[in-house]
Amino acid sequence: MSVTVSPLLAADVIHARIQALAAEIRRDNPAGDLHFIGVLKGSVFFMTDLLRAMAGTVTMDFIAVSSYAGTKTTGEVRLLKDVDRGLQDRHVIIVEDIVDTGLTLNYLQELLRARGPRSLRTACLLSKPSRRKVNVPVDYIGFEIEDRFVVGYGLDYDERYRHLPYIGVLTS
Repeated sequence: MSVTVSPLLAADVIHARIQALAAEIRRDNPAGDLHFIGVLKGSVFFMTDLLRAMAGTVTMDFIAVSSYAGTKTTGEVRLLKDVDRGLQDRHVIIVEDIVDTGLTLNYLQELLRARGPRSLRTACLLSKPSRRKVNVPVDYIGFEIEDRFVVGYGLDYDERYRHLPYIGVLTS
């Protein structure tokens, strides 16, 4: 199968929006440390740039889940790697690359909320509201997009295209 990637969001547009998201997050959390939990692997680029743009003290951790096979969601979420530190009384921000059906994020929010954080919010780079199966709250959204399969800036197709500095639409 031959695939091509057509640009959707340029690198400079992504970076400008991340700067604005960092300011929004800090405005909503003016005092105290923020603990960011990136959802591997897709959130790595987004979370790195988001934390670099944050004012004040931040800490970070990662969690890994699986719910996709190729371009299709399996509908079942599996925990592959848990966070390394406790969340009790911390201000936690989950960092997702994309919120699609909402099943993965719903699972993560329930899992992490049960660990007693002082607050739990979510930031995602991309949101596909037309695909939601679960009405899951997302506090900070970079871009809302149509239902297209996107790659780049951490998002992949079969582990390929994550390295692209922009977000593109995968077509065959």
